[in-house]
Amino acid sequence: MRSRTFILFAALLLVFAFGCRKEESANTDTAVTTDSSTTAVSSTDTSGTTTTSDTSGTTGTTMATSSSSLTDDEKTFMTKAAQGGIAEVSLGGVAASKATSADVKNFGTQMQTDHGKANDELKQLASTKGVTLPTETDAEHKKTADEVSAKSGAAFDKAYMDAMVKDHDKDVKEFQEASGKVKDPDLKAWTDKTLAVIQGHDKMAHDIAKKLK
Repeated sequence: MRSRTFILFAALLLVFAFGCRKEESANTDTAVTTDSSTTAVSSTDTSGTTTTSDTSGTTGTTMATSSSSLTDDEKTFMTKAAQGGIAEVSLGGVAASKATSADVKNFGTQMQTDHGKANDELKQLASTKGVTLPTETDAEHKKTADEVSAKSGAAFDKAYMDAMVKDHDKDVKEFQEASGKVKDPDLKAWTDKTLAVIQGHDKMAHDIAKKLK
């Protein structure tokens, strides 16, 4: 009887001991899992903060723009060129309708076309450079236009072509000087392009003027 009681008691002790170990093991696993989870969250938070910081640093870009500035001499040249171009177009229109010589009429029409185009290109260039060009010619060109327009017939033809020879001789010289001094690349390109056109006009003016003598 005692022997059975002892065996039963020993069996109960084994069951109790096994249950305690299993619970202790379960608690240990839970603790490990919890710690691991906490570490993972912490790691994720740290990574997120770093990424945000880096992104903020790389997107803060400041862009700077630069604009071309013209010298006073370049602005003065543009103003004179605009005034001369306006005068050529205006007096060319008078010649196209009033001249008796076909050569003079055609020359007047070409002045309207070529200088009108050059004037438009100069206006567009001026707008990009922040320069305001005159809309009327200067007093000297107005005086010449009035004197020429007052004549008629062959006298008008001769007076107009003489004025064109004088004016284009002067223009060629001024544009050649400007071509060597202008630093702005856009203005330099326009100057060189227009110079070639004016040189052609100058030769034509001399040739026609010789025929009228």
